[in-house]
Amino acid sequence: MENDLENLTIGTFAQAAGVNVETIRFYQHKGLLPQPERRYGRIRRYGRADVARVRFVKSAQRLGFSLDEVAELLRLEDGTQCEEAGRLAEQKLQDVRAKLADLVRIESVLSRLVCACHAHQGNISCPLISALHDC
Repeated sequence: MENDLENLTIGTFAQAAGVNVETIRFYQHKGLLPQPERRYGRIRRYGRADVARVRFVKSAQRLGFSLDEVAELLRLEDGTQCEEAGRLAEQKLQDVRAKLADLVRIESVLSRLVCACHAHQGNISCPLISALHDC
């Protein structure tokens, strides 16, 4: 399988990296993935390092990093700037914690409104609709 990851066409490369061809082209356009030169006027070929780079991008995205943040992490990819990478991760952790706090607040408000809707009787205004008008 190791030798299978060299000299890949874009379709085979995309499949090996677990993405589609449009994703490869988009990453190239954003500067996240270099575009190999055409050898002797033929089609472009990709290799193991390209597959690893796309997998790195996808892993970072799954952790919530934006493509701009991923580009910054790729700049630090040599592993010698762990402190700077750690600062980026700390900022992302703060963002995630803030989003979690927002989600807990949203869940609490929605829960109260759903209970109010279920308890709603008669011809009075719907508690959910009223609350949304009041916001």
